[in-house]
Amino acid sequence: MENVEFKNALDNICLEKGIDPSVVIEAMSSALASAYKKNTGEDANIRVLINENTGSIQVFKVMTVVENVENEEAEYSLEEALELDKNATIGYEFVTEVTPEDFGRVAVGVAKQVVMQKIREAEKNNIISEFSDKEDELMVGFLAMEDARNYYVDLGKARGILPKNEIIPGETLKMGDSIKVYITKIESNNKGPVIMLSRKHYGFVKRLFELEIPEFKEGILVMHGVAREAGVRCKVAVSSTVSNVDAIGSCIGEKGRRIASIINELNGEKVDLVLYSNNPEEFIANALSPAKNVNVSIVDEKAKEALAITDEENLSLAIGKKGINIKLASKLTKYKINIKTLDDINKEINGE
Repeated sequence: MENVEFKNALDNICLEKGIDPSVVIEAMSSALASAYKKNTGEDANIRVLINENTGSIQVFKVMTVVENVENEEAEYSLEEALELDKNATIGYEFVTEVTPEDFGRVAVGVAKQVVMQKIREAEKNNIISEFSDKEDELMVGFLAMEDARNYYVDLGKARGILPKNEIIPGETLKMGDSIKVYITKIESNNKGPVIMLSRKHYGFVKRLFELEIPEFKEGILVMHGVAREAGVRCKVAVSSTVSNVDAIGSCIGEKGRRIASIINELNGEKVDLVLYSNNPEEFIANALSPAKNVNVSIVDEKAKEALAITDEENLSLAIGKKGINIKLASKLTKYKINIKTLDDINKEINGE
């Protein structure tokens, strides 16, 4: 029997939400079978047949012939089956239509629920698919909301979570502002994808450099590492693969425009450009910039320990305010750096 009301409801909902009707019908068949069993209280084997063209709905109860009956509402013994059909065998199915009157109205309500569930699943899967390869990448969004702990950034099809302890210390963010964010993690829960963001992560600096300086993506420049104390200072180790290209100069840009743009995005955070070297002693000396006249020797290669010797004038620069410079240099080079002056060395030699 044709069910015009259900057919129209199904067509309209699927068309509006852009979902394949066959997907909805499959899910509905299962949902309607569950609804029937719930209404009757039976633990039966129920099959629902929905005609996509007419919208007609038929409910069938299936009794299966088994050797040992465990569920009397869904199974017949062979003896019982032979009384109904002398050709019955183990595995034979008796199918009887049990469609209730006015079941179509129930189906319309179920259809809406199923469609909404499918929409949520589709949206969730689409977002996860779209953002799955965006982890560790930089994106631009808009500040949409905030609460006591987080900002929420509109990234187009999804919103990312930017914890307030992951912004750059000292920066002020306003609702509606365009903002660059680094995606630290993408995971899924029952409510959908969770996209975690940061502006404090060292990866944020790395991606900013790649965004502002095309030579990195072109392979002319290579980034060997980033060490960062967000809001204070970061060190970026770079080198050039082309002999006549100055790595540091390329990062600074004409009239300092490139590095100025990066520093501005970092809310004034100091940026040290460090020339990378395969020679660890030279690399460590470069990493201790802005200190100059630093002589480095590797004390223990296996334990990654180095000794840096400088004069009194450059000692405070090498250590930095609150030890931040030497801390970042150690993190960048992956060496534990001890720093001393020549006077310190002489006193140790003389046993003072």
